[in-house]
Amino acid sequence: MKTHVLQCLLWLVVGLAATVGNAAAQAPTKVKIKSKPVVTTVYIVRHAEKDSTSNPADPTLSALGQVRAQALRQLLVRRQPAALFTTNTTRTRATLAPLAEALKVEPQEYDPRRGRDLADRILKEYPGKTVVIVGHSNTVLSLIDDFGLVPPVDEIGENDYEYLFTVRLAEGTMPTVDMRGYGAERPRASAKTKAAPAAMIPAAPVK
Repeated sequence: MKTHVLQCLLWLVVGLAATVGNAAAQAPTKVKIKSKPVVTTVYIVRHAEKDSTSNPADPTLSALGQVRAQALRQLLVRRQPAALFTTNTTRTRATLAPLAEALKVEPQEYDPRRGRDLADRILKEYPGKTVVIVGHSNTVLSLIDDFGLVPPVDEIGENDYEYLFTVRLAEGTMPTVDMRGYGAERPRASAKTKAAPAAMIPAAPVK
C-alpha cells in the first residue's frame, strides 16, 4: 500500500515537472531593446559683425550684424535650445538677443578663458539637450577643442562671421563636429582646413 502511494506521488511530481518545463519552453522570450544614446548638441558661433564706429573697447553690432543675429534666431529657434551662453560683451549678447527673446531663455555668461569648465558644465547639466554658445574669432575654435574635438579650420579671420559649428556628443561614441555657413556668407580665403590636431589657446583680448 505504501509503495503504491509513493509511486503515485513520484508520478505526480514527474508530471508537474514536465508541465512546468513545457510552459517555460513555450513562454515568449523577451527581446532586449537597445536604447538610443543620449546626444547632446552644442552650436558654437562667433558674434555677428561689429560696428567699427562704436565703442572700440566694447562695440555694438553693425546693421549687417543685426541681420545676421536674426538669421541665427531663424535657424536655431526650431532646435529649441535649453541654454544660451555668451561672454560679457555687447556684441555677443546682441548676437544672442533675438534667439533669446524668441525662446524666452535668459543667456548665461561664461568666461572665454575657461572653456573647458563650460564644456564640463554643459555635459553635466544639459545631457541630451541643445545648447548655443556665442564666442569670438580667437575663442570659438578653442571651445571646439575643449569638447575633445579637432576644429575643422585652423583659424577664423577678422572678417569671418558666417561659421556655425555643430558639436554632437553621445556616451559611448566618438564626438563629432560639423561646419556650415549661415546668414550672408563672405569669401573664405582666410579659412584654412585643419590637417592635424593642435592645441587651441584663447588669446586676449577677445575679438
